[in-house]
Amino acid sequence: MFTGIVTDVGRVKSVRDTNRDRRFEIETGFDTATLELGASVSHAGCCLTVVDKGPGWFAVEVSGETLSLTTLSDWTEGRPVNLERAARVGDELGGHIVSGHVDGVGEVLSIESEGGSHRVQVRVPKPLHRFIAPKGSITVEGVSLTVNEVEDDVFGVNLIPHTWDVTTLGTLKPGSRVNLEIDMLARYLARYQETA
Repeated sequence: MFTGIVTDVGRVKSVRDTNRDRRFEIETGFDTATLELGASVSHAGCCLTVVDKGPGWFAVEVSGETLSLTTLSDWTEGRPVNLERAARVGDELGGHIVSGHVDGVGEVLSIESEGGSHRVQVRVPKPLHRFIAPKGSITVEGVSLTVNEVEDDVFGVNLIPHTWDVTTLGTLKPGSRVNLEIDMLARYLARYQETA
């Protein structure tokens, strides 16, 4: 489990295909001596398992299924990546409860400056849009955000300068593809309504 609060922006150090899977080595500011093999780390919102490590880097392997359902298939060497280590019992829950399971890939439609902040509009693949509500939570590229407005399959979020500066969201442009995870409570509520 994660909180959607990015604690490091790593960088893709290398990419190597292994049969149908892909191995990524990630440069990080994390103390990798404290990062156990088998640990879960969120990469742009996608929970991946640490399979190898060294000073200042660690490696993960990504299945063909994950590559087909996330933006990870687009990753190349040098790409910055939002990282978050798994939450521990007793940690501050600064964002919202995040599983690290990407529900879909959205498309950034527009970015507008608004004071010191940036308002970003994202198109969501249908039928995922029905899980998104104004003032609800959503995870974009692993970052916990509050939804400002929703109109059909488009939602808007406001990024404060801190979030813009310390995550990869500051590199977004219209047309950028982004990993999305809907709020877990919305998922279960919708499922309950379907079966009740």
